Amino acid sequence: MTTVLLIRHGRTAANASGVLAGWTPGVHLDETGAAQAAALGARLAPVPVSAVVTSPLERCRETAAAVLAGRDGAAEQVDDRLGECRYGDWTGRALKDLAKDPLWKVVQAHPSAATFPGPDGESMRAMQARAVESVRAWNARLGADATWAAVSHGDVIKAILADALGMHLDQFQRIQADPCSLAVIRYTELRPFVVRLNDTGGGVDGLLPPTRKPRRGRKAAASSDAPVGGGAGS
Repeated sequence: MTTVLLIRHGRTAANASGVLAGWTPGVHLDETGAAQAAALGARLAPVPVSAVVTSPLERCRETAAAVLAGRDGAAEQVDDRLGECRYGDWTGRALKDLAKDPLWKVVQAHPSAATFPGPDGESMRAMQARAVESVRAWNARLGADATWAAVSHGDVIKAILADALGMHLDQFQRIQADPCSLAVIRYTELRPFVVRLNDTGGGVDGLLPPTRKPRRGRKAAASSDAPVGGGAGS
């Protein structure tokens, strides 16, 4: 199974001030965000990763650099499909003002019907489709035994998680992805397993690869089975 570490970028001044940054260039991690990214990088240091794939936006690349720190020979891979949703004319505006826009209610209750205004606006359906496509493509490229990190944005990560959970996009606002949080999905032949959500602290021992590979056949198939009753955990 392929393990994907979904990492939201650390906090920015735009986050702290309640501004929708979108694809605005030059939005960097603030002091808190840099500390969050450094802490996450240190926490993930024991976990071997085959790749760190990032949104092209500065805040994600800075977070990816913190994850890559100390990993000899590792380099970031940039994938536009993991970039922020293109919010069009909403970009750069205060969230408190956007909450008065009729589209806000659509984004909250029926996001699959939401397309952001302006020539650069993107639909939330399109955002989810290209983000999930990216994850699936990297899974295929890196292979079934890979653990890799995808550094992206809140709405993008929530959309990927909704797909993995088998949820309609209209339910994705039930998921939370805080700055520099970690979510983990394990993709098997039968189904994805979401094993962490909005994780902002704690150990990572459960993310280390197994010491023995399962044999082909029934044991391999069993890795796709959900434990009845919930199981004993990692």
